[in-house]
Amino acid sequence: MAVLSYFRDSLSWEDTITVTFLSGGTGTPKLLQGARLALNDKDISVIVNTAEDLWYQGGHISPDIDTVMYLFAGILNTKTWWGIEGDTFVTHEQFRSLGVDTYLAVGDRDRAVELLRGELLKGGKTLSHATKELCSRLSVQASVLPMTDREYTTMIETYDGTIHFQEYWVRHRGSVAIRKVLRVPDTRPDACIGALEAMEKSDLIIIGPSNPITSISPILECNGVIDLLKQKPVVAVSPFIGDKPVSGPARDLMVALGFEPTSAGVYAAYADFVDLFVQDIRDPVQVPGAIRCDTLMTNPEIAKGIMDLILAHMPI
Repeated sequence: MAVLSYFRDSLSWEDTITVTFLSGGTGTPKLLQGARLALNDKDISVIVNTAEDLWYQGGHISPDIDTVMYLFAGILNTKTWWGIEGDTFVTHEQFRSLGVDTYLAVGDRDRAVELLRGELLKGGKTLSHATKELCSRLSVQASVLPMTDREYTTMIETYDGTIHFQEYWVRHRGSVAIRKVLRVPDTRPDACIGALEAMEKSDLIIIGPSNPITSISPILECNGVIDLLKQKPVVAVSPFIGDKPVSGPARDLMVALGFEPTSAGVYAAYADFVDLFVQDIRDPVQVPGAIRCDTLMTNPEIAKGIMDLILAHMPI
């Protein structure tokens, strides 16, 4: 891992740098808050995990895409990091009163987006086209891109059967023992053309502090992604402090796949293509060559501090 300092010239980063992020639904969107303070939205592309997508109550839920899209639209509920701020749940409560299994609580405005996406997909549009259409209607200036236009889903094999990742994490709160993490189908999909084009055009690619197993790995498994990562400057931010992730079920999932559940394990998973690794100042685990800062992004200014550090050490 070579770390080379990049010193700013008389031009601002806003004028000179285009950045592509690989993102899941919580850790990386927090970092994107800081990116928006350091860069223009139009210079940011986000390739988003879609392996947690599912059809639900007539709509198509793409939870990680929606979190990123709502963030750039200025309507994201940043208390939960999903859904729309101030949303109501009248339809959800009516489903419950009718005895419908509603383990996912979908807000009314959020549901409208999911229903429209479903209509676009049923009408023959790809997920890329549907995402572009929704971003346009929400006045999103950044490029929000699904990792693939093909269905490619994370399933969790438990000792009682195989369930969708959303059931594992939302219905069961991550409390069931994991036997295996599966992708369905088991053939790797092609990355969507827009995602590959964004990577090719970017000056820098940042793998955000999202779950390495269920958020980032599905993106890496898309044909063409790793080949491009090996050709570009790549920075990865660890989601771990010690043996605990900042949020989510990353620890149990990494153990299930045989990775050490620490920053060292995250770096090992990305080592073939990462030039710069960022970990928290409190992390007792040592990753040689890593740079450190506060990665507990409790506000956008801390997230901007991470971005400033990355840009100051930009590997070139």
